Amino acid sequence: MKRIGVLVSGGGTNLQALIDAQKDGSLKSGRIELVLSNKVDAFALHRAQLARIPTAIVTKEQYPEKEAFEQTILARLKEYRIDLVVLAGFMSVLSPEFVAHYPRAMINIHPSLIPSFCGEGFYGLRVHRAAIERGVKVSGATVHYVNEIVDGGEIIAQKALAVRKGETPESLQRRVLENCEWAILPRAVEKVCREMESGQTEEDG
Repeated sequence: MKRIGVLVSGGGTNLQALIDAQKDGSLKSGRIELVLSNKVDAFALHRAQLARIPTAIVTKEQYPEKEAFEQTILARLKEYRIDLVVLAGFMSVLSPEFVAHYPRAMINIHPSLIPSFCGEGFYGLRVHRAAIERGVKVSGATVHYVNEIVDGGEIIAQKALAVRKGETPESLQRRVLENCEWAILPRAVEKVCREMESGQTEEDG
């Protein structure tokens, strides 16, 4: 069973989806062993504590220099012997040097259908606002491997939904979160953990 570390910054609803999947057995090839936040007041920490999952806090206020910030995060991940790192609303872009420590062992969830509305500057409501302004008819979410390019790694899973007439960035964000992100993230984590255990890449089915 693979040891999972989840990096968070906010409310942690995607973390909750993983915790729930772990409880109901749909996430069975890995187990969350650490939740690390770069924000001291992230509600995700409370969710982890309720689930009796160890937590850690590493902030840029504590470590203003990027190298020290990332080295401290890396030390925590090594301390808990983390095999797979899941970025679940982690609002800090990690350097290529950091990412290199987890080749095909770090994944991220992004609230659009990559390659649309992704990369530097596309996060949170900005993604959904851009989608609405562009007039797209379909949006969704993507889980992908993390590499040195922001949102540029290989796609693991996607789920789409129709953009409604009169949609606001806030309403689209909520619907993508509830209908797409919460659905595909646990499945993608289970798939990657299973592949890591078997040592081979499966075709996404």
